[in-house]
Amino acid sequence: MKKSKWLVLEDRKKIEEMYNSGATVQDIADKMHRNRATIYNELRRGETGEMDANGRPGYSAETAQKRTYETRQEWRGLAAVAE
Repeated sequence: MKKSKWLVLEDRKKIEEMYNSGATVQDIADKMHRNRATIYNELRRGETGEMDANGRPGYSAETAQKRTYETRQEWRGLAAVAE
């Protein structure tokens, strides 16, 4: 299976599951075949503002997906103005 350039909701849910079970960023990156920086960026994007059961900032796949969608909409709006 070919890895897509962008993370999709399914990928984000896998990250959320592993992160909430206590996996390290490196473990998640290895299992997802992604760079560690990609996972750190994703965790920042989906931060809930609360702490999880492991004492780390909470992560929500749905929040990350929503923020990604909003950012892409902004890009499209800026691209339309630039033309």
